[in-house]
Order: sequence, then C-alpha cells, then structure tokens
Amino acid sequence: MSSHSSGRPPTQRLFAAVLPPGTAVAALRTAVAPLHALPGAGELRWTRPEGRHFTLAFYGEVPEDVLPELCVRLERAAHRTEAFPLRVHGAGHFGGRALWAGAAGGLDTLRLLAERADAAARRAGLPMEEHRRHTPHLTPARSRGGADLRPFAAAPAGFGGERWEAGELRLVRSVPPVPGVPVERPRYETVRAWALGR
Repeated sequence: MSSHSSGRPPTQRLFAAVLPPGTAVAALRTAVAPLHALPGAGELRWTRPEGRHFTLAFYGEVPEDVLPELCVRLERAAHRTEAFPLRVHGAGHFGGRALWAGAAGGLDTLRLLAERADAAARRAGLPMEEHRRHTPHLTPARSRGGADLRPFAAAPAGFGGERWEAGELRLVRSVPPVPGVPVERPRYETVRAWALGR
C-alpha cells in the first residue's frame, strides 16, 4: 500500500491474473534452468517462481475508495466466465526486453476473461490504456537493457507443460522492491480471488 503526501487517498498497485498451479510453475522452472548457463544469462533479471502468472489486466495505482467497486465487478466477470483448460506452451521474446512462455488450451476463454477484467476496471472508473488483443504469457526473465534474447527463446520453444483447469480469477497486489537492494524483486500478494463460473 502506498500513500501520497499530496493529500490523495492511499493506493495499491494492482492487476488481475490467472495463476498456474505449483506443478506447472515447477515444470517451467525445470525447462528454463539450462538457460542460466547461456552467455549473458547473468545480465537478465530472472522472475521468481511465485512471480509467474498470466496477467489479464494491469490496473496500476488503484485508490482505496475504488477497490470495493472493482471487486464487485471482477466477481461478476468471474461468475460469467466458465473454467477452462490451460497449459504453459512455447517460448518467445518481446524484442530485447523480456523472455516469455506462452499458453495453449482455452485461449478464447482466457482472452474473454481478460476483456471482462479490463471492462470491470473501466466501469469502476479506473483510467485504462487503449485495449489491445490479449497475448497470454508468463515472464521468466527481463532484460535490464536491450539483450539478444533469441538464444534464450529458442531453447524452450518446444516446451509444452501439463494441462490444468484454470478455475479462478485473482486480484493481485504488486509490492515494489526495496530501493537500492540489487537482489530485490517485486512481491505479489493475492488481495481477492473468485471461482470461475459460480
């Protein structure tokens, strides 16, 4: 939670997400482990396993007084969306910025849930960026500069993890790292969770 000296209400940095089960995260961790031996791996910021999630909508700093309405609307979005099959599948990179692992399975339903999570925020009064087609992915690593991530994406490109049923929508708080501590990473805490289709 953060507060502002300007007199504005306190805020939380929030996003909506689907979290993979521990077994899926462990399988991805095993798949990317050999990448740590590649040249340049030490220059990347590797995401901790608990930080691997499929972000549906990023809300940024959400004022405390907006949170109840956002939760009501996210609950509605969850109940209108059925559970769906999902698995981690493939890999790629966003330029020189981030290495990603993709998804397979019920992607149409995942994208529908992302659209509903975005619409929930807009209806709750949050200013959202222009909505773009959702590209489901987890982020195993990010680059501090413009790294050549092609070798890192090529190795696990054929990775296909176990199938699971995505049955929950979560509202997650991102707690920023402590400034000046090089090994610190953001922490993620679930604020609320709603079962899909109920």
